[in-house]
Amino acid sequence: MSNEWKVICRVDDIPVLGSRVVQRTGQPNVAIFRNSQDELFALLDKCPHKGGPLSQGIVFGERVACPLHNWSIELGSGCAVAPDEGCTRKFALRVESGQVSLDMNEVNASSALSKGLTAA
Repeated sequence: MSNEWKVICRVDDIPVLGSRVVQRTGQPNVAIFRNSQDELFALLDKCPHKGGPLSQGIVFGERVACPLHNWSIELGSGCAVAPDEGCTRKFALRVESGQVSLDMNEVNASSALSKGLTAA
């Protein structure tokens, strides 16, 4: 699969220890997280436990705590920390000159229903 990168936002648009939601039509959103070391991660905005919006969780280190039941999800892998089990999808991202981009081929491949996305 070839890469088709689309600029979503600037790094500074994502709060430190926070997230930015990328809305997708007809499927779950993508959340881009920024930790205290300015590392960025992109995950499906859906906890593997009960589908809670991870973008509303608390970012700490390289994890986010789900706002519904406090599951810790590794930002680098999308997987829950033991003893909890399950993973959410992670997405490739890149940063160039302060611009954050997602690979649209990867984002759109996750569902045939995708008709577009916008940063919220």
